Parts: sequence; structure tokens; C-alpha cells
Amino acid sequence: MSLPGDVATLGRSGVPVTSLSFGAAALGNLFAPVTDEAAAAAVEAAWEAGIRYFDTAPHYGLGLSERRLGDALRGRARDTYTLSTKVGRLLVADGRGGTDGEGFAVPATHRRVWDFSGDGIRRSVEDSLQRLGLDRIDVVYLHDPDDHAEQAFREGYPALERLRAEGTVRAIGAGMNQTAMLTRFLRDTDVDAVLCAGRYTLLDQRAAGSVLPEAAARGKSVVVGGVFNSGLLADPRPGATYDYAPASMDLLGRALRTEAVAARHGVPLRAAALRFPFGQAAVASVLVGARSAAEVADATAMFATRVPARMWEELRGEGLLGADVPVPVEVGKQP
Repeated sequence: MSLPGDVATLGRSGVPVTSLSFGAAALGNLFAPVTDEAAAAAVEAAWEAGIRYFDTAPHYGLGLSERRLGDALRGRARDTYTLSTKVGRLLVADGRGGTDGEGFAVPATHRRVWDFSGDGIRRSVEDSLQRLGLDRIDVVYLHDPDDHAEQAFREGYPALERLRAEGTVRAIGAGMNQTAMLTRFLRDTDVDAVLCAGRYTLLDQRAAGSVLPEAAARGKSVVVGGVFNSGLLADPRPGATYDYAPASMDLLGRALRTEAVAARHGVPLRAAALRFPFGQAAVASVLVGARSAAEVADATAMFATRVPARMWEELRGEGLLGADVPVPVEVGKQP
């Protein structure tokens, strides 16, 4: 059983990532404000738990997440952690006022401008370095290029490849919540890793048909995000969200049945959701967002929970997991 601080590397890049990684979207005031003190405490709690991989993006709170994460990490030896951010949305000053309209509780001081051009990628990295206040970024992902595929492949990816060759960044990839384009990045480019959000969970295993086998065959890595599918697998109840919309009754029923099976084996559903992706050899890390030290403590405790083999077997027997879906193996322990 891996622990939060266990280390893998992203593809052949040599860039280390811990099994459990810290997603900093909430530090950008995702859905609700977070104080500077709570943000700093969340990063400190992650560090104390052994987490050494931290992920952010300009999109998160119009740069607030990057600034807060940089503030929290700046006093630590730079070679002791891995930091990733994303490119594809430039932040342009905007004096229109009001609040951000994309889910972050921040003033609308800037607007996001999609830009996957070579110049846009380089400018985005330079802007992120300024906001972070750090001397380098380890991993850069093309962020949600769904509607910009032509430019992302023709200009954005080659720009990242040049930045990697120059040593400006150490590893490159793409982060999305779909599988088709991630598979194309793995197959047709020399990315080190992809960040696959919400498509390899206890409720949604679409990545198993393409992304994960493609990564494994090519010696590349997958970082899995969204393992709770935006809430349903963290707390299944009427009104819970799945992919940021109210969950259907069918999905809620499946989540509740999965929770009941896990409970019979003494396993919280959150723990099962966090451990599940590690049945796949290509998975290097599971990314979990947190807005407080308490949420980090819960995530690390859930991640360290022993999940017996009999639980996975019962999920298969109940038809909640396919017979061919690989599940984590607890080395050296009996089920």
C-alpha cells in the first residue's frame, strides 16, 4: 500500500511526484473565499503529511492560487518539491469591476484570453513565474485545449517542447477532463504525462479504454484528478454534484451502493475513491484539492486507509466494477 509521500516519476523525465498530490484550485477561492491564513495552513499541512507535488494554474482565481502557493512554498528548498502549472489562458488586466464569473470568488481584475500560440505559451510561463515568485516551474500542462485543438497541437505543444529542451521546464503534458484528446497527446507527441480529471474514478472509467493503456505502452505517466467526480464520491446524498452538476438518481444510486459495500469492509467511500486509480500501472499520482488544513488531514488519512481485496471483489460481484477493471494490490498483506 502506497502512502501519501511515496514517490514515482513522470514518464522518463525523472521529475518526482508523490502518490498523493495537492491541487491548489481552492486556494484561488473556488466557489467560496479562503483566507490567506487558511491557504497557508493547508499547504503546511500537506507538507507535514509528506506531500511534495503541488499543482496550480493561472485560471484558478485569476492568479490568486499561484500567488498563494508561491508564498507558501518560497521558503522551502526548491529541490525538495515538484510544482506544476498550466498554460492556455492568459490573464489580461480588465477594469470592468464586479466579481469573476467562472466559479472563483475573486474580483474581476483580469479576464482570461485563450491563447495556445507559441508566444502565448512562453508569456504564460513567464507570468506564472512572476506570480509564484519562484525560479522555476517543474511541469507545465496545456490546460483544457478542447476547443483549440489545432493551435494546441500545431503551436502550443511545440512551444512546450522547446521550453523543455531549453531547461526552462522539466516535464510537459496536457490536462483535461476528456479522454480522446489526451490519448492523442500520448500517442502523437512526446509529452511526459497527462492530467486526466474525472475520467478514471469508481463511477467513470472511460480513461481505461484509451488514456491509461496508451500511457503504459509508451512509458508515460497519468496524474489522476477529480476522483470524487466533483463531490458525489465524497458525500453521496440527494443534491450532490457529479461533474459540477446535480447527480442523476442513477448515479446517486450507484454511489450509495458503492458506499454500502465499502462500509461493510470498514472503508470510507472517500478512501476507496482515492485508492482506486492505483490499480493502473501508469498512474503516478492522485491529485486532491483542499482549502484547509482539516481537508488535507482528511485526505491523507483516507489515502492511508487499508482497503482489503475483498472489498474490490464484492464491488465486482455487485456489478459496480467490471470484471476486467484492475484494482490496487496491497503488497505483503492478506485481504
